[in-house]
Amino acid sequence: MQIITFAAIDVGSYVTEMKIYELSVRYGMKEIDCIQSSLELGKDAFTQEKIGVKLVDELCEVLADFKKIMEGYKVEAYRACATSAIREAKNKLIMLDYIEKHTGIHLEVLGNSEQRFLDYKSIASSEREFNQIIQDGTAIVDVGGGSVQISLFENGSLITTQNIRSGNLRVREKLSKVEQTESHFEQLVEELINNELESFEKLYLKDREIKNMIIIGDYLLELMQNSQEERTITMITREEFHKKYGEIMEQSQDEVMEKYDLPSESSSLVLSSLVIYKRFIEVCNAKMIWMPGFSLNDGIAYDYAEKKKIIKNGHSFEDDIIAEARNLAKRYMCNKNHIKMMESLSLGIFDKMKKNHGLGKRERLLLRIAAILHGCGKYISLTEVSDCSYSIIMATEIIGLSRLEREIIANVVRYNTKEFEYYDVITAHSEMHKEEYLLITKLTAILRVANALDRSHQQKFENAKFMLKDNQLIISVETQKDITLEKALFKEKADFFEEVFSIRPVIRQKKHF
Repeated sequence: MQIITFAAIDVGSYVTEMKIYELSVRYGMKEIDCIQSSLELGKDAFTQEKIGVKLVDELCEVLADFKKIMEGYKVEAYRACATSAIREAKNKLIMLDYIEKHTGIHLEVLGNSEQRFLDYKSIASSEREFNQIIQDGTAIVDVGGGSVQISLFENGSLITTQNIRSGNLRVREKLSKVEQTESHFEQLVEELINNELESFEKLYLKDREIKNMIIIGDYLLELMQNSQEERTITMITREEFHKKYGEIMEQSQDEVMEKYDLPSESSSLVLSSLVIYKRFIEVCNAKMIWMPGFSLNDGIAYDYAEKKKIIKNGHSFEDDIIAEARNLAKRYMCNKNHIKMMESLSLGIFDKMKKNHGLGKRERLLLRIAAILHGCGKYISLTEVSDCSYSIIMATEIIGLSRLEREIIANVVRYNTKEFEYYDVITAHSEMHKEEYLLITKLTAILRVANALDRSHQQKFENAKFMLKDNQLIISVETQKDITLEKALFKEKADFFEEVFSIRPVIRQKKHF
């Protein structure tokens, strides 16, 4: 039986952590070591917008030590990820180059949605409990150093995910400018986050019933339990949480750190997190609180094992991305029947053209999301639909999609109706390269043809079939309706499709009487 030794490294806002795992088909994921080093990168990043030389050198020392430990364990693969502190630092690229040259470790900076998706995957690794809990209204609250992510589930599907820039370290740094005593620290934290919470409640909770809350964060299990023997307890009631919360807040920070054997330098961060969790529980009115005790590193390891087919999970993360896109389309009042037709037609063309475009499963998902969201800009303007749709997609995090993937989707949606612009223009103010540009052209060509086939939004075509023959994509449709409009407006879309693929799409109508 093959066992792979894997290392996951999380360079966080205030702790840098490495976990070593053994991964196998038979036993799944087994953590065999965890090494932590307190390093407050976020203190510089969130106040000075860059990380100082001294901290960068300290990080290099930590990572160099991690590398030696990996060599001792004979680690076969690793993934090292940085989160909000390095992500928000203006000197990010300089740092990353310096770190790799001095340690040999390639550090990947995760976008917020990628980071939260991996956190989410760590929870889903406990498949049975997770899938059972999210059947009822459930909120996942993930408190980090820079921000808080809250994701809502209903009937097993992801409804929405939102980011609030009030993480525990950012809150602490803001409060450091205010004179305070321990007696009203809690009140200051609440005042700082209440405005964002009230906005979230009005926009996304409304009449939604949240029965369960899953909370992710450092030292939470230690605080909620009374002794080392209780460390297996992960589910508590709202009343139990509030009782424990009251006990902790009656103590000084030093007393809390000593009683629960927590690092003294993290005292203010731990208590800030606790206040944030308490307010979310109150706003959501959650009755049961689940603390699975997983971390970003668990998600990194799980993601690696899943991609290598070492671990299989019955929960479909792709379905979560699609469900979130559908809810976004619903929020912006997109035409549901037109979207359904667009999905069917665009994916049908994609599948038939597989040998010609050379794209895979992930690109198919991006096309599907573009089909779902292509009309969202009409909510803002009926004359500037393409640009408004682009702006909405770029301003909305979709958990599981990177920022670059979101930019690809946004461009496909924009050029669905707008005159196509070529490489120099599209990539002028972007991190995209040739590969992403070519992907945009291919997906745009497909989406344009699909949209032209339902130009009237009346779903005139039934049983559309696609066939490749003699450099033509023959689209056979069954309908008794007049398709003069679709045929008249099809040429322009067909021209661009032929420019991209050297294949001409042709409509063939078959009538039934």
